Amino acid sequence: MSTIPMAGPRLRFFTDPVEFLAAAGDYLGADPVVGTVVTTVAHRLLSQRAEGISQPDRNWWLVVSDDSGAVVGAGMRSAPFAPYPPFLLPMPDEAAVALAHALHEREEEVLAVNGAMPAVELCAAELARLGGGRVQVAQHTRLHELGELAWPPPVSGGLVVATEDDVGLVTEWFAAFVGDADEQAGRPRGTSAHEMPDRAEMLRRLQAGRLWFWVDETGEPVHLTGVNPPSVGVARVGPVYTPPAQRGRGWASNAVAEVSRRIQAEGARVCLFTDQANPTSNKIYGALGYRPVVDMANLAIVR
Repeated sequence: MSTIPMAGPRLRFFTDPVEFLAAAGDYLGADPVVGTVVTTVAHRLLSQRAEGISQPDRNWWLVVSDDSGAVVGAGMRSAPFAPYPPFLLPMPDEAAVALAHALHEREEEVLAVNGAMPAVELCAAELARLGGGRVQVAQHTRLHELGELAWPPPVSGGLVVATEDDVGLVTEWFAAFVGDADEQAGRPRGTSAHEMPDRAEMLRRLQAGRLWFWVDETGEPVHLTGVNPPSVGVARVGPVYTPPAQRGRGWASNAVAEVSRRIQAEGARVCLFTDQANPTSNKIYGALGYRPVVDMANLAIVR
């Protein structure tokens, strides 16, 4: 652990997610939906470490404390995809600016920052000021939580769990999901940087039984919905992908509704992200009973 001394908020960097969770656990548990990305990733990396999978040296975890020692913010840099953007949870404005200075002093190359607004905007703007460049919005996202589930009009077929035998199709649809999401939001394909699990990680997710197909009346897969294992009592849905030829038939609405029902039946809260530039997905999830929680953004620093 390293500490950045400063007036006002104090920044503590950790390299061990266990130590981070010990320091930030109560803070994350107080609002587990907002903290879902950080807690999910922390627990996933702990599971991987238990299996002997090492983590990159660039990874860090951040706890922000106020003058009294109370935790008032958190973040991480653990993205497995370039340019390895830090992910920030809500924190005081001065802490977001101080983080930019800390990263600059640590000589970390930061070309993107993701997470809750306005922290990401303030941090990215200060990084650009210190290192040169300008901030560009790559994606505006919105985190939603399911309230009371509202069932969509029923369609034929049903939900079936994907298995290891489906790894080829699941991998193909994961990859297509990212590019298609860009297009649906009016961006060029490949604009957004997203995690693409390798084969070993994909097999782990399939073995965990957290990826489902919606199959039509012939048994043909027509849609894929995934969900992260519950972390601090919250499970996050994603990806949600329907191939272009199968869209507009209600597969996604019914699949997400049934997966959400199962998560709630397990006693967990359910959340998901939408791209604010994609009116179709926002309309679908709103109709199911998902309600906005916090706005987030993926910001790039262009030099």
